Amino acid sequence: MPFARLATATTPTCHIGLGLAAIARPGYINLGRDNDLGDDRSVETLRTRTHELLDAAYAQGVRYFDAARSYGRSEEFLADWLTNNPGRNDVVIGSKWGYTYTANWTTTAEKHEVKDHTLQTYDRQRAETAELLGDHLDLYQIHSVTPDSPALTDKELHARLAEAAEQGISIGFSTSGPAQAAAIRAALEVTVDGAPLFRTVQSTYNALETSAGPALAEAHAAGLTVIVKEGMANGRLAAPHAPAALKAVAEETSLGCDAVALALVLRQPWAGVVLSGAATLNQLASNLHAAVVDLDEDQLSRLAALAQEPRAYWEQRASLPWQ
Repeated sequence: MPFARLATATTPTCHIGLGLAAIARPGYINLGRDNDLGDDRSVETLRTRTHELLDAAYAQGVRYFDAARSYGRSEEFLADWLTNNPGRNDVVIGSKWGYTYTANWTTTAEKHEVKDHTLQTYDRQRAETAELLGDHLDLYQIHSVTPDSPALTDKELHARLAEAAEQGISIGFSTSGPAQAAAIRAALEVTVDGAPLFRTVQSTYNALETSAGPALAEAHAAGLTVIVKEGMANGRLAAPHAPAALKAVAEETSLGCDAVALALVLRQPWAGVVLSGAATLNQLASNLHAAVVDLDEDQLSRLAALAQEPRAYWEQRASLPWQ
């Protein structure tokens, strides 16, 4: 299990990973992208910026890096960085299949990605990922599983994923939407020849959306590594947009709203890796302060009151424009 390598790490940031969703393509739904990226979002500009973030994250103890076929050129940028840094063999590399990037490096595409969890798409994207990441790939995840996803019931797909697992790749899944808990519990029941198929789960969990928490605890208890995404709620918990209660706690800790928001996730006993989605070096540095935030019971109580009803949270997320 590649995440065993992380278990032996002792740096304060060893439970923080870096996700490339916001930096390896010109358009995404995170708030504040105009300030973060500016006007120059050419392939080479974002390649350079991605490499700078990877360098800085590695230097500060981050060892898990997360890409996806639909994150623009994330696998390509990550592969370049790994090739340029052959001595960094203590990292864990994860990617995802199930969405196809269709924006053609623009921010104005009618559709930025297309979801398809069929075996045909798996075969195509597995080959594409292998061409770029090769033996560096440690974890391959089904991207954005929901309770109605055919990936939960497709026995032929399960057998193909089990074949990849036999070759040394850990198999995981990510979730999204208001029924994340149901998707997680359904995935925990998936077996091949009597053995559980999935070794990791990646879900959205943050101060505004906590509904997956009990199911993630069950997944952890079942032996899965839990990876948390969108701990910043796509920028809704960053300083300019953060709720008043979060701003108040951040002021009390003398750290940023982002550090407090991510610290709230890191303190969950089932959280194995919490992703930073930083798009700038300053954001990354601030995010990594989450590892040293100490929240008292009063602060935790005030932050707990921020949780929204899941459907309302996901409806608001769906309304965020690609920019």
